[in-house]
Amino acid sequence: MTNYYKLKPFSTDFDLTDFYAEAERKGYVNNVSQKAMVDCFANEEKSQVWILFKDDKAIGSVAAHSFPEMGENSFRIMSRTCAIDTGSRPNNGTGLNTRTDLLTHQDISSQFYIPKCIEWCGVDSDMYITSNALEGGSQRRVHTVWLPMLAKQGEFTKVKEIFYRGTTQTVWKLNASVYLDHLAEHKWEGHVLL
Repeated sequence: MTNYYKLKPFSTDFDLTDFYAEAERKGYVNNVSQKAMVDCFANEEKSQVWILFKDDKAIGSVAAHSFPEMGENSFRIMSRTCAIDTGSRPNNGTGLNTRTDLLTHQDISSQFYIPKCIEWCGVDSDMYITSNALEGGSQRRVHTVWLPMLAKQGEFTKVKEIFYRGTTQTVWKLNASVYLDHLAEHKWEGHVLL
């Protein structure tokens, strides 16, 4: 059985009432409203928020925006990232439980979000993820486990720490060609992004 997903640019025409409520219930404070998830980028030179749908139900989000703090033609990707419907994931919704799951990109963020950000920014752009040790969402795990592991296999490079958006953040540069080559080896079968 094939599962079909759609990653659509945010629109005020979307009814995200249930999505925002579930994000709030799960403690994803950056995804609880349009103000928190979309309007926060109003002052950016360039930005885009996408909503992930499965069977016309909003189940996730991701954003990318200009990142002049890191230079010209630089973007911060994987902002406002969440997946609220874990049951739609291939591994029966159990999450990323093993080192192998992490290293082989067995999650929505790796399979769908990062490639969409690369497409939007342009593969030759400088793309960065910021992380920190705060408790919000799964941020601490991203900071202490996911990004360091992907850095060891050459997909990200730890650049520096900066004070950004009210907290100290670690900046990681995406090595897009390495990432895409590795992802091609682990592309989900039966899970199609339209």
